[in-house]
Amino acid sequence: MRSSKPITVTLGTQQASLEVRLNSGAYGSASEVLRAALRALDREDAALDEILRRKVAAALADPRPSIPAEDVFARLRALQGEAVPAARRAP
Repeated sequence: MRSSKPITVTLGTQQASLEVRLNSGAYGSASEVLRAALRALDREDAALDEILRRKVAAALADPRPSIPAEDVFARLRALQGEAVPAARRAP
């Protein structure tokens, strides 16, 4: 019994990438290409999760005092106020 069900996928411009991989002989079917792509996406997601975990852990371990949210937002508003007129002046 099949553990997965057939699906239809519209690749658009990425169809050419699939064809190149199939024609190279590196993959035997479109299903193999898609499974490899999903495994790569899973690895990328796991790597990004780990990066975020480390950044959060580092932020939580940071001994410096916290900055009040009001101060952060005031600074962001000031930076935005500087950026908007500059963007309007740009050619």
